Amino acid sequence: MRRKERTEILIQGTADIAKDFAKEIEMRYKVNVIQKPESALVLLKARETANKSLFYLGELLVTECTVQIQDSIGIGIVKGHREELAHCLAIIDAAYQADLVETRLWSHVLENEKKNIQKNLQELNQSILRTKVNFETMDVQ
Repeated sequence: MRRKERTEILIQGTADIAKDFAKEIEMRYKVNVIQKPESALVLLKARETANKSLFYLGELLVTECTVQIQDSIGIGIVKGHREELAHCLAIIDAAYQADLVETRLWSHVLENEKKNIQKNLQELNQSILRTKVNFETMDVQ
């Protein structure tokens, strides 16, 4: 599983999964915090469709954290002010970068959570579609 997909699942899914994974690593390995969770602003880039030119849409508040496990560095960046989640994401990222044994057991949990997220999204879409109004044009004779 790729880093981007794994991070999206951990952010969108149940918060307990990221906490449990991070706690498991912290109990077995020494985690050095390089940058404690801090708030930051990032610029959002967007591409204008007609001219295909880039422009900055605005700023977004994020919380970022950097940790080190063995010789591997992990980063955690999450939208908003969520220090604990940013810290957990950094630990999980470092564990994957270090290719720790525990990470191989997590893929099953992440796949199940991915299915739950997709199921919840599908249910949300169906509930929205129930409220959709169908406008039909009337033919004038």
